[in-house]
Amino acid sequence: MDIQVLGALAVRERGVSITPTAPKPRRVLALLALHADQVVPVSALIEELWAGEPPRSARTTLQTYVLQLRALIATALEQVAQDGAREAARAPRTAKDVLVTLPGGYLLDSHGGTSDVREFDRLAGTGHRAMDAGDFPGAARLLREALSLWSGPAFADVQGGVQLDMETRRLEETRLCALDQRIDADLRLGRHRELIAELTVLVSRYRTHENLHGQFMLALHRSGRRGEALDVYQRLRATLVRELGLEPSAALRGLQRSMLTAVPDAAAGTDGSAGDRLLRVG
Repeated sequence: MDIQVLGALAVRERGVSITPTAPKPRRVLALLALHADQVVPVSALIEELWAGEPPRSARTTLQTYVLQLRALIATALEQVAQDGAREAARAPRTAKDVLVTLPGGYLLDSHGGTSDVREFDRLAGTGHRAMDAGDFPGAARLLREALSLWSGPAFADVQGGVQLDMETRRLEETRLCALDQRIDADLRLGRHRELIAELTVLVSRYRTHENLHGQFMLALHRSGRRGEALDVYQRLRATLVRELGLEPSAALRGLQRSMLTAVPDAAAGTDGSAGDRLLRVG
């Protein structure tokens, strides 16, 4: 089984889709797919479907959705068996083997298939470790590969409930963390000019994200565009004060001061003051 949730939901059994179109069965599959090969408690599924106000028939209705999913799985398994003679020689899987009922919940058995979330976590984790070890080319490559698995917001075409909305926010935070470190690695590799277009878009999308603004300031400054870099700081400060009642962090204020007082070669990375080091490594 191949599972994709980092964008539109797609769950396939050997290439055959088992993704329903009805909103609530789709939510059930989305939560099961995110936690493939793990038990998802009935209580979590009910919370997802009815947001703390389940009807008396909640468990029965949930079982109906599970039966609908199993019907799709059974159809996919039949098609797979018809398409490949080798399948006939194997002990056939049944829908109940794929969507398993266990004490307290349900489990979607991927049978060793792929999951974009698991692959993202693996690549991003390896990339973070490479960053910690000072392997900036390796970190940039691994984190870029991890981020390429995203084709849009997680569960982009699923009407999420409480559980999925929470998971979507968590996944977005992990994506932003990987993105932040990938940009940091690229800055350390001297790719500041290449980053300017990407960061222009990112700071417009994440208007209060200080790290991204700091990275944009560095990329501009190192490209000889100090005035624009300082303008980025002023726009961020105005947004933070207006929308959150906050001043920029001490680190970002320090970066601004370093740019205001930088000597001409500071952007190239001289070994000098703490401000110069901020300009050098971000």
